[in-house]
Amino acid sequence: MKQLIFAAALALLASSASHAEVEVQHGYVRATAPGAPNSAGFMVLANNGKAPLSLTGAASPSATAVELHNHVNENGVLRMRREAAIALPPGTLVELKPGSYHLMLLGLSEPLKEGQSVPMRLTFSDGSEQQLSLPVLRHMPIQQHDSGHGHDHKMGH
Repeated sequence: MKQLIFAAALALLASSASHAEVEVQHGYVRATAPGAPNSAGFMVLANNGKAPLSLTGAASPSATAVELHNHVNENGVLRMRREAAIALPPGTLVELKPGSYHLMLLGLSEPLKEGQSVPMRLTFSDGSEQQLSLPVLRHMPIQQHDSGHGHDHKMGH
């Protein structure tokens, strides 16, 4: 019952507190194996505004902490690194995807199963927040856009 009330409250917040400049597309959280303490969240962020922004944080009641991470190649070794912020230049699409920028959900309260959803709050450099409900998926969904290789793509208008 608590989850149902929380979901209803989150839906209400999502309709009133979303950041008008940033559109979230294709968001999801990866399903976990039983006992796995962590997962990852992915999405495409479109900065539809005229000013540069950054994603500076995220939080979810499903995890003890949510951190911004990136995979970087250091001397031929792919390593995961925590990031303070992810730049969202105006008029661009920025992908959070496997092997690149992503959200790390640490200390999950329970395993994440396909078909569930995870409430998520994104925080931006201008102090605004956006409430989301991300589906839990076992496999990466087919993206609706063909962005090729990764990060910081200009949007056509």
